[in-house]
Amino acid sequence: MFHRRKALRTFGAAACAALAAPALRAQELPRAGRIVLGQSAALSGAAAQLGLQFHAGARLYFARLNGRGGIFGRAVELKSLDDGYEPDRCERNTRQLLDEGVAALFGFIGTPTSLAALPLATAARMPFIAPFTGAQGLREPFNRYAFHVRASYFDETARIVNHLTSIGLKNIAVFHQNDSYGQAGLAGVVRALAAQQSKPVVTATVERNSVDVAQAVKTIAAARPEAVVQISAYKSCAAFVREARKAGFVGQFYNVSFVGTAALAAELGAEARGVVVSQVMPYPFAATTPIAGEFLAAAQTANVDVNYSSIEGYVAARTLAEALRRTGGAGGEALVAAFEGLREFNLGGFFIDFGPAKRAGSSFVELTILGADGKVRR
Repeated sequence: MFHRRKALRTFGAAACAALAAPALRAQELPRAGRIVLGQSAALSGAAAQLGLQFHAGARLYFARLNGRGGIFGRAVELKSLDDGYEPDRCERNTRQLLDEGVAALFGFIGTPTSLAALPLATAARMPFIAPFTGAQGLREPFNRYAFHVRASYFDETARIVNHLTSIGLKNIAVFHQNDSYGQAGLAGVVRALAAQQSKPVVTATVERNSVDVAQAVKTIAAARPEAVVQISAYKSCAAFVREARKAGFVGQFYNVSFVGTAALAAELGAEARGVVVSQVMPYPFAATTPIAGEFLAAAQTANVDVNYSSIEGYVAARTLAEALRRTGGAGGEALVAAFEGLREFNLGGFFIDFGPAKRAGSSFVELTILGADGKVRR
């Protein structure tokens, strides 16, 4: 059921080392004319792998771009600040980046952090490109400056719920982070179930950057659901899976893409077997699409980890680079107009479609399942 292969439409020491890897350094181009992008991301803490992997994928593409002359001879530089997946730190980082005059804000990681940053970007009329979140609160109401390269959590949870009900599983619980991200995912599940005259049998929460899941396991296990949809980061989701299974739960676990598939598999080890994750990017582990083949070859050459988070950074960077090329490297309103002109833009088997009144570039979602070996199967 997960082998759907329809064609897509025609910072600790390790963190510092990853950010400074020679293979990812920009080609030597004139620094005076460089295009500087600003990012606030979780580069340390419980969600660090999400930020580090996205960042690695984005830098991989920018290094490739700069090696070919950049944007009309100007190097693209990504300045990344660590927020630890905390909104107050993200807000401070965003103010700093805006004060420094970056050309655009790019690749912010997570819902609560992006929600803290977007009002600042809007007030500054600064393009806010490819946040790593599918929350509806960043998409509605319409915001002229926010452009989303990935599908929404509504898209992901609808796909999950429709799959579950199609195989006869209707007693569905939700385990979610107790913040705007968790609420966004919960709202998606509730919305999808309501369309089928149903609702979650039980919900339970975990605090952001915490793995204290004991009460959540107790609450959900008592309701005996057939499946649990998890809306949290990889460490807390892994902790929940382990503890729920210890408590005797034999149902299925489903996650949205923000969990970080590779990070979740690494946390769970052999216990990853059977855990399902919805994905919003092309399958990165084989050249099943031209963009996946391009990414895979570049990642292997540069020794960058191949996973869904890193390909998302790569795809987001490639999309932004195309818009910058169309403006000659300008940011601001020119960049907004360039993004609006990306209509049915083919990245290589993965299409991005923006417009004057359209800020969601993709609605692509597919389901994958993890094996005991940590490998991802479609």
